[in-house]
Formats: sequence, structure tokens, C-alpha cells
Amino acid sequence: MTNENNDLLNPVALSDLPIADISLVPTPPTQDQLQRDCGYYQAQKLLERMLDAGLISLSEFNKITALNRESFSPFLVEIFPKLT
Repeated sequence: MTNENNDLLNPVALSDLPIADISLVPTPPTQDQLQRDCGYYQAQKLLERMLDAGLISLSEFNKITALNRESFSPFLVEIFPKLT
């Protein structure tokens, strides 16, 4: 194996990467964020079942979803689809 191939197999430190702004480096979610995401997911699954069973209307579903997004603050809420 040549030195060039050997270099490809060596791990690279984050500090060695050519990143102009270190604030753009993604950070993993915290335990609290994961817990909020789990709570949001469970609440939404229950809400979907209620909608499917005809217990709530689509309008009510969207209103409650908006409230869930506020109260649980899921990790990537800014990329969730917009509600109508």
C-alpha cells in the first residue's frame, strides 16, 4: 500500500477540516432534545390516530400540531412542513 492510500485511511480531526465558520459544524442533539423529540413523536402519532378515527377534524389536527411544535420544540422543527 502506498503512502497516499495510507493517508486516505487515517481519521481526520475536525480541526483539520477547512471550515470557514466553526459555528456551522453540526452538533449532535442533547439528551433533553432527544426526549422532547420522542414526546413530540408520541403526541403526533396519537393525534394521527384520532384524525384517522374521525375524532378530530383536519383543522383541529393542524391547530394541535402547532401547539405540539411550540410545547415540545422538536430538534429540527424549522424544517417541518408548514401547516395550513
